[in-house]
Amino acid sequence: MSTEKIVVPEGYMENAVGHLVPKSKISELDILRHEMVGDIFEKAQALQDQMSDFKAGVLGDVAAFMQMSADEYNVKLGGKKGNVSLVTFDGRHKVSFTVAEILTFDEKIHAAKAIIDECLHKWTESSDDNIKALIDLAFSADKSGNIKTQAVMGLFKLKITDPRWQQAMTALKDSIIVSGSKSYMRFYSRVGEESNWQPLSLDMAGI
Repeated sequence: MSTEKIVVPEGYMENAVGHLVPKSKISELDILRHEMVGDIFEKAQALQDQMSDFKAGVLGDVAAFMQMSADEYNVKLGGKKGNVSLVTFDGRHKVSFTVAEILTFDEKIHAAKAIIDECLHKWTESSDDNIKALIDLAFSADKSGNIKTQAVMGLFKLKITDPRWQQAMTALKDSIIVSGSKSYMRFYSRVGEESNWQPLSLDMAGI
């Protein structure tokens, strides 16, 4: 199947299935909508590029500053730099950085699930429905087909001493793979030393 983009001649517009339609056959409202949405999308894409450049610049500045601070003690920092908060001298502005690991699971998670199912079957009469619901939630997949990491990690908090359950937790722990990391930055401000930090939202929904 060809992926070559259609060249749209003067006086025509391409529709959603790739057909060329004379503009004279398209309603003025449809044309206005097309132009407006296209214009908004271009602005949004430009804003995303600016935010990406901003994030890269800030992370670079902070990494350089942290190394400069470490140089006072003749220490060479390695790896990703994160999990730090920097505050202005007057205490009014704060920038916090965290680096979160991205966790996935290998095939051992299926062994863990099998042992857990065995435990639930053995505990059928006495097992807590809440525990069953938590386990069902933990091993259910999201819309992308991925197992919910936080829900699975929550199983480690259950205080169950059954040897088979402990074996399942060992298999679960062995199945964890650190597949990458993601950097987060958050911005805060406050009026005085006694006031609470107020977040500066860069999320459109929060502005």
